Amino acid sequence: MPDLDMKTRVLDGVAIAGEIKAEVAREVVAAREAGYTPGLAVVLVGDVPASQIYVRSKVKTCGELGIYSEMHTPDASVTTEELLELIASLNARDEIDGILIQLPLPKHVDTERLLEAVVPEKDVDGFHPINAGRLLSGAPDAQVLAPCTPAGIMEVLRRSDIPVSGKRAVVIGRSNIVGKPIAAMLINASATVTVCHSRTQGLAEIAREADILVAAIGRAGFVTPEMVKPGATLIDVGINRLTDAAEVEKFFPNNEARREGFLKRGSTVIGDIDPAAFALSGAYTPVPGGVGALTIAMLMSNTVKAAKMRRSGK
Repeated sequence: MPDLDMKTRVLDGVAIAGEIKAEVAREVVAAREAGYTPGLAVVLVGDVPASQIYVRSKVKTCGELGIYSEMHTPDASVTTEELLELIASLNARDEIDGILIQLPLPKHVDTERLLEAVVPEKDVDGFHPINAGRLLSGAPDAQVLAPCTPAGIMEVLRRSDIPVSGKRAVVIGRSNIVGKPIAAMLINASATVTVCHSRTQGLAEIAREADILVAAIGRAGFVTPEMVKPGATLIDVGINRLTDAAEVEKFFPNNEARREGFLKRGSTVIGDIDPAAFALSGAYTPVPGGVGALTIAMLMSNTVKAAKMRRSGK
């Protein structure tokens, strides 16, 4: 039974991201002293405002940490073949250690073909089948470029001293970007893992067994208090925008800050976990300010790791 006097911990993703960035900055200094500067190339296709904001944030963070970066911005009409030529040129450049293709791509572009064209040693998003295979096989962390969001989740657990080994973990969501890789990483950390999805029968009962519950299904407030084991650690990966006042009141009753923010912006952000469930938990990641804050930090970490791995011959 959980301690009834236990206080719920908020797992501050912003603070943890700051720790990681500081470590990356020190590694960049060491790399420069060794005669090289880690480099990241970002490919942004077309004019998607949300993607542009996100990419600018990545490039800005590179500058803050001393990582060389460059943006490539082909027009939305670019063909798959033209993009493959761009990727081939970046693969061949020694000063580029990481290549990131900002998703989503236009519908006429063969996304899978393009992602697989990035050589595995420069695949800082961890999407290449070879990197996915290394992760699944349990290769040492130092030799794996893992997807950034799942890697960030593991850093939150590790740096917050939340035990994983021997614990029951439930992952809700089976995407290649989050669900599947975080399941593999938790297994590699000796957790007992169940992956649930939209067709899982008895999902609520399974979720209630979790010591660590990862919600990455992309549905606002999907995990309700009835699905949470008291004292569990809740990792909320979702970023969903509410634009209906009734929904805001449903999920954030009597929350003046949320109400005022909604009235000012016309929307508010919520994760995949109903905020009412957090009170039952032993620890949880908030939205915003939780897992989302880690993604760019882990991209920077992966870029430095890729640079070191390439130069060490691993």
